[in-house]
Amino acid sequence: MDPDKQVEEWNDDEQSRIRQFINDNIKVEGALRSEVQLSIKRLMDIGSYRGLRHRSGLPVRGQRTRTNRRTRTGKRKPGANTKKATK
Repeated sequence: MDPDKQVEEWNDDEQSRIRQFINDNIKVEGALRSEVQLSIKRLMDIGSYRGLRHRSGLPVRGQRTRTNRRTRTGKRKPGANTKKATK
């Protein structure tokens, strides 16, 4: 294919060749998701540090956890002194 050709100018044959190349050589969608999940499961099974962080639901890649961890751990749970006093 001509690398200078724009996508709008592709005909059906060129589109099908590109789709076929992607399907044959690159992992996409479900296959990619399952590979990532298997990698995470392998880390947890062998008991590596990263696997333990995945299992605990904490940040895996070295981020600080004292203040900024809400994305990974979820919404805040009510702690002490949050209930209203009933009379």
